[in-house]
Order: sequence, then C-alpha cells, then structure tokens
Amino acid sequence: MEGNKRWVSGKLDHPDRDPERRELVAEAQDPFGVVLACIDSRVAPELIFDTGLGDLYVLRTGGQAIGPVVTGSVEYGPLTGGTPLVVVLGHQRCGAVEAAYTSLKAGKPLPGNLEALAKAMVPAYELTAKNPGADPVDTMTHHQIEVTAEGLRTNADLGPLVEKGALGVVGAYYSLDTGRVEVLTGAPA
Repeated sequence: MEGNKRWVSGKLDHPDRDPERRELVAEAQDPFGVVLACIDSRVAPELIFDTGLGDLYVLRTGGQAIGPVVTGSVEYGPLTGGTPLVVVLGHQRCGAVEAAYTSLKAGKPLPGNLEALAKAMVPAYELTAKNPGADPVDTMTHHQIEVTAEGLRTNADLGPLVEKGALGVVGAYYSLDTGRVEVLTGAPA
C-alpha cells in the first residue's frame, strides 16, 4: 500500500528494477505477494504498487475469473514458498465484468471461450441481481472481488494458512480515475 501511495502521488521509487536485482533473483525468487488482477491494460500491479522484479507473483484474468489452473497458480507462492499475501484486485469500469453482466442479464452467451468468464462470474452476478445499486457493473465488480477473495480465503489448501495467520487474502478495488487501491475485504488486523 505504501507503493500505491507513491503511485497516486507520482513520487515513485521504482524499486528492484536494475541489473543487480535481475542477477539477485536469477537463481531464486521470494515474492512478498501474489496479485490476481484483471487483464485490463490499465491495471498493471507492478506499476500501481511501485514494485519491481521478483517482488510479486502476478496473475491476470478477465474480471479475476478463476478456475482450477488459476487457483493452483495463486496457491503456488503460499504453498511452496510461504508467500504471506494474496490480493484479488478488481477495478473501476471493468470491461470483462460488463460483458459478463450484460450476457447474464440478457441470457445470451458470450462468443467462444469468453463464455467461461461469464460462467465464472455467475455468483457475483446473482448477488448483483438482488441489489444492483446505481451502477450494476461496478456493483458486480465489487461482488466479484469479494466472492473470489472469499473463495481463496476458505479453500481447502489456503484456508488453513489463513486460519493460523500465515496468509492474508485481501480483496481490493483499483480506481482508474485516481490510481488509488482501496482494500475491501480481508485487511490484516
């Protein structure tokens, strides 16, 4: 979050982005966090958290949609190296969530494998359909973050690490307008 404050203010440190760091992490890595973000080109975790090479495991899927391969990839750091933090990072004006929302509301499947994204977001859509708020797509984005983070926080492999305090799973929302990341769920005490 300190890195995000630097991003918002424009006073960036650009840490861990030099040949010495590249040489240091060439043989092994020890990232301090896993970020599951959207594929959106405007949401680059290494930039918005002002981090560098070897600092984060980063996964990107449309609307933070998950399935077994993505979940396994999120689990990799915490289960094999003790990475202590997972951040599910959604964002303002998410095109993937908008496409899923529109498709699910109309009952019209998305083309090709995009339909898998919509299916993965059905739980967030169902929560949104009950109370869409002023901006249903933004409401669904918030639900998608929360549902995904809660699913990871309580899954069979990560759940025990969360319970004993060895892992935090945080749901967060990125404002495209301000650059600020807001923690929604799972903030460490």
